[in-house]
Amino acid sequence: MEHKNKIIKNHEGFSLIEMLIVIALMALVGTFVAQNVIGKYEAAKVDAAKIQLRELGRVLDDFRRVCGFYPTQEQGLDALIKPPVGRECKNWDPFIKDSKVPQDPWGNDFEYTSDGNKYVIKSFGADGKPGGEKYDKDISTDDL
Repeated sequence: MEHKNKIIKNHEGFSLIEMLIVIALMALVGTFVAQNVIGKYEAAKVDAAKIQLRELGRVLDDFRRVCGFYPTQEQGLDALIKPPVGRECKNWDPFIKDSKVPQDPWGNDFEYTSDGNKYVIKSFGADGKPGGEKYDKDISTDDL
Protein backbone atom coordinates (compact mmCIF):
# COMPACT_ATOMS: atom_id res chain seq x y z
CA MET A 1 0.00 0.00 0.00
CA GLU A 2 2.87 2.31 0.76
CA HIS A 3 4.26 1.78 -2.72
CA LYS A 4 0.96 2.88 -4.29
CA ASN A 5 0.94 6.13 -2.26
CA LYS A 6 4.46 6.96 -3.46
CA ILE A 7 3.34 6.71 -7.06
CA ILE A 8 0.38 8.98 -6.48
CA LYS A 9 2.45 11.50 -4.50
CA ASN A 10 5.18 11.65 -7.17
CA HIS A 11 2.68 12.18 -9.98
CA GLU A 12 2.59 15.87 -10.81
CA GLY A 13 -0.05 17.65 -12.91
CA PHE A 14 -0.13 20.96 -14.72
CA SER A 15 -0.17 24.03 -12.57
CA LEU A 16 -2.79 26.72 -13.05
CA ILE A 17 -0.18 29.06 -14.54
CA GLU A 18 0.91 26.46 -17.09
CA MET A 19 -2.68 25.90 -18.11
CA LEU A 20 -3.28 29.66 -18.48
CA ILE A 21 -0.18 30.00 -20.65
CA VAL A 22 -1.38 27.19 -22.93
CA ILE A 23 -4.84 28.78 -23.20
CA ALA A 24 -3.29 32.18 -23.99
CA LEU A 25 -1.12 30.65 -26.72
CA MET A 26 -4.11 28.87 -28.22
CA ALA A 27 -6.08 32.13 -28.23
CA LEU A 28 -3.19 33.92 -29.94
CA VAL A 29 -2.95 31.26 -32.66
CA GLY A 30 -6.75 31.32 -33.04
CA THR A 31 -6.67 35.08 -33.56
CA PHE A 32 -4.20 34.78 -36.44
CA VAL A 33 -6.21 32.00 -38.04
CA ALA A 34 -9.48 33.93 -37.68
CA GLN A 35 -7.97 37.06 -39.26
CA ASN A 36 -6.80 35.08 -42.27
CA VAL A 37 -10.14 33.32 -42.68
CA ILE A 38 -12.15 36.55 -42.39
CA GLY A 39 -9.79 38.30 -44.84
CA LYS A 40 -10.20 35.50 -47.38
CA TYR A 41 -13.98 35.54 -46.88
CA GLU A 42 -14.19 39.29 -47.60
CA ALA A 43 -11.85 38.97 -50.61
CA ALA A 44 -14.11 36.20 -51.95
CA LYS A 45 -17.12 38.52 -51.65
CA VAL A 46 -15.29 41.16 -53.72
CA ASP A 47 -14.55 38.52 -56.38
CA ALA A 48 -18.18 37.39 -56.30
CA ALA A 49 -19.37 40.98 -56.81
CA LYS A 50 -17.12 41.32 -59.87
CA ILE A 51 -18.52 38.08 -61.29
CA GLN A 52 -22.08 39.30 -60.69
CA LEU A 53 -21.32 42.63 -62.41
CA ARG A 54 -19.89 40.84 -65.45
CA GLU A 55 -22.91 38.53 -65.60
CA LEU A 56 -25.39 41.42 -65.28
CA GLY A 57 -23.44 43.19 -68.04
CA ARG A 58 -23.79 40.11 -70.24
CA VAL A 59 -27.54 40.02 -69.58
CA LEU A 60 -27.82 43.75 -70.35
CA ASP A 61 -25.96 43.22 -73.63
CA ASP A 62 -28.46 40.47 -74.45
CA PHE A 63 -31.31 42.88 -73.59
CA ARG A 64 -29.82 45.43 -75.99
CA ARG A 65 -29.45 42.81 -78.74
CA VAL A 66 -33.15 41.92 -78.43
CA CYS A 67 -34.60 45.37 -77.68
CA GLY A 68 -32.18 47.70 -79.45
CA PHE A 69 -31.38 49.72 -76.32
CA TYR A 70 -30.24 49.31 -72.73
CA PRO A 71 -32.87 49.86 -70.05
CA THR A 72 -32.98 53.51 -69.05
CA GLN A 73 -32.08 54.57 -65.55
CA GLU A 74 -35.77 54.97 -64.75
CA GLN A 75 -36.52 51.43 -65.98
CA GLY A 76 -33.54 50.12 -64.07
CA LEU A 77 -32.47 46.52 -63.77
CA ASP A 78 -36.13 45.61 -63.16
CA ALA A 79 -36.50 45.74 -66.97
CA LEU A 80 -34.68 42.41 -66.98
CA ILE A 81 -37.46 40.68 -65.02
CA LYS A 82 -40.60 42.59 -66.09
CA PRO A 83 -41.45 44.44 -69.31
CA PRO A 84 -39.98 47.96 -69.38
CA VAL A 85 -42.35 50.91 -69.15
CA GLY A 86 -41.90 53.93 -71.39
CA ARG A 87 -39.57 52.88 -74.18
CA GLU A 88 -40.98 49.45 -74.88
CA CYS A 89 -39.35 46.32 -76.25
CA LYS A 90 -41.56 44.35 -78.67
CA ASN A 91 -39.61 41.08 -78.35
CA TRP A 92 -39.18 41.29 -74.59
CA ASP A 93 -38.95 38.05 -72.65
CA PRO A 94 -37.65 37.77 -69.07
CA PHE A 95 -33.87 38.01 -69.18
CA ILE A 96 -33.51 36.86 -65.57
CA LYS A 97 -35.69 33.89 -64.75
CA ASP A 98 -35.84 34.66 -61.01
CA SER A 99 -38.55 36.99 -59.83
CA LYS A 100 -36.02 39.52 -58.56
CA VAL A 101 -32.75 41.15 -59.57
CA PRO A 102 -29.84 39.70 -57.59
CA GLN A 103 -28.21 41.73 -54.85
CA ASP A 104 -24.50 42.14 -54.28
CA PRO A 105 -22.71 39.73 -51.91
CA TRP A 106 -23.33 42.09 -48.97
CA GLY A 107 -27.11 42.06 -49.50
CA ASN A 108 -27.36 45.51 -51.11
CA ASP A 109 -28.99 46.45 -54.41
CA PHE A 110 -26.70 47.29 -57.31
CA GLU A 111 -26.81 50.89 -58.48
CA TYR A 112 -27.68 51.14 -62.17
CA THR A 113 -27.25 54.24 -64.30
CA SER A 114 -27.97 54.42 -68.02
CA ASP A 115 -29.04 56.77 -70.76
CA GLY A 116 -30.23 53.88 -72.97
CA ASN A 117 -26.98 53.81 -74.98
CA LYS A 118 -24.51 52.82 -72.28
CA TYR A 119 -24.71 51.73 -68.67
CA VAL A 120 -22.79 51.53 -65.40
CA ILE A 121 -23.58 49.03 -62.64
CA LYS A 122 -22.03 49.59 -59.24
CA SER A 123 -21.73 47.85 -55.89
CA PHE A 124 -20.77 50.03 -52.94
CA GLY A 125 -18.79 47.23 -51.27
CA ALA A 126 -18.98 45.93 -47.73
CA ASP A 127 -20.08 49.21 -46.13
CA GLY A 128 -22.85 49.87 -48.71
CA LYS A 129 -21.78 53.54 -49.03
CA PRO A 130 -20.02 55.38 -51.87
CA GLY A 131 -16.24 55.48 -51.64
CA GLY A 132 -14.24 53.47 -49.18
CA GLU A 133 -11.03 51.50 -48.99
CA LYS A 134 -10.16 47.82 -49.26
CA TYR A 135 -13.40 45.78 -48.87
CA ASP A 136 -15.54 48.93 -48.60
CA LYS A 137 -14.31 50.18 -51.99
CA ASP A 138 -16.88 50.63 -54.75
CA ILE A 139 -16.84 48.05 -57.55
CA SER A 140 -18.10 49.19 -60.95
CA THR A 141 -18.50 47.75 -64.44
CA ASP A 142 -16.23 50.62 -65.55
CA ASP A 143 -13.43 49.04 -63.49
CA LEU A 144 -13.74 45.52 -64.92
